[in-house]
Amino acid sequence: MPHVLLIEDDMSVRDGMELVLRRHGHEVDAVATGEAGLELLARPQGGGIEIAVVDLMLPGIDGFEVCRRIRARSQLPIIMLTSRGDDLDVVSGLEAGADDYVVKPVTGRVLEARIRAALRRSGPATRTASDDFAGLVIDRAGLTVTKRGSTVPLPPTELRLLLELSASPGRVFSREQLLESVWDHDFLGDSRLVDAAVGRLRAKLEDLPAKPRYIQTVRGFGYRFGPL
Repeated sequence: MPHVLLIEDDMSVRDGMELVLRRHGHEVDAVATGEAGLELLARPQGGGIEIAVVDLMLPGIDGFEVCRRIRARSQLPIIMLTSRGDDLDVVSGLEAGADDYVVKPVTGRVLEARIRAALRRSGPATRTASDDFAGLVIDRAGLTVTKRGSTVPLPPTELRLLLELSASPGRVFSREQLLESVWDHDFLGDSRLVDAAVGRLRAKLEDLPAKPRYIQTVRGFGYRFGPL
């Protein structure tokens, strides 16, 4: 079963989550600070860790900075934990590089479902073609993206979102459709996940993210893939 890094400063919450994850068969490294979690990830091959579950409100380096540091050097799936569904916290965490979030208190069933979904997104994609969209080359077999010959590193969620949109150029996808196909969220879905991931994609793919060429917003409906 996948190896989980759990970063949570509240000992009772951390112990409870660790117990639930171990009962589901996971190997777990549970630590109380962002510094300790980053040290574990700095081990050779990241210590074998396959997904990180990170509380936002941590002493020292907070969860937002932990997400940014992980994302700067790794495509490791990240689920953030927040004590409330505060819009600013959620959006800031997603912009820092988290793939998903859950609000505490969270049941073991929901946490395990989110972990499974995140790991499915990090697994192999099924499409096997390569497309060139005006200099943006999406290799579906090799799971790579290049822009004008330069590799664009994308974490699994952003890559799957791009694969989904670009598979049907010109088609308008609603946020709900993208949540179901990319995040596996046919329940407890949140359109902010889609908007934040699109924003991160635009920052990496577009010359002018404020005037996107590849991923356009269709006001009142969702998103479609260009290019213009």
